[in-house]
Amino acid sequence: MKQAKTAFTILFLLLLGGFLFIWIQREVEFREELAARPLPDALHPIVAEKSRELVAAAEEIGVDIVITDGFRSFDEQASLHQQGRSEAGNIVTHAEAGESYHNYGLAIDFALKLDDGSVVWDIERDGNGNGRPDWFEVADIGKGLGFDWGGDWSRFKDYPHLEMDFGLSVRELQKGWRPEDKIE
Repeated sequence: MKQAKTAFTILFLLLLGGFLFIWIQREVEFREELAARPLPDALHPIVAEKSRELVAAAEEIGVDIVITDGFRSFDEQASLHQQGRSEAGNIVTHAEAGESYHNYGLAIDFALKLDDGSVVWDIERDGNGNGRPDWFEVADIGKGLGFDWGGDWSRFKDYPHLEMDFGLSVRELQKGWRPEDKIE
């Protein structure tokens, strides 16, 4: 009886070891595949479509907006991060290269467009005269379209910023995870 238990234990451990070996090998291959995935070089198709819908919906309520930024390369992000630090200007981001959803085509920034064609970042402006700041109306439209708004952040309020993370963290994006190109 003792020999049967020992044989069973050895067989079980061999099977478990084989399973673990295969699992680890597949996990390593999967992580290598993720790491080899190319970085995006444009806005994600869903983010691009929702951006167009945002502009159209804002126009319907009498608010003209312009998308001032979308996809941003790592070099552009690094340069923007230096603003207010080693370069002139105000700090506009705390995200270094690779740490922004812009770097993965999942974020946009907007501003209000005036009748003369100029652009303003005035969050109090009520250009459509309905008693509510246009900025917050546009942010609400964006949230209704599935964007998360930087104005809702507790630490660094980024009022022009809208993003769709598709359930992925920046860390996952850095590792090579990418959202699907269509909504299921």
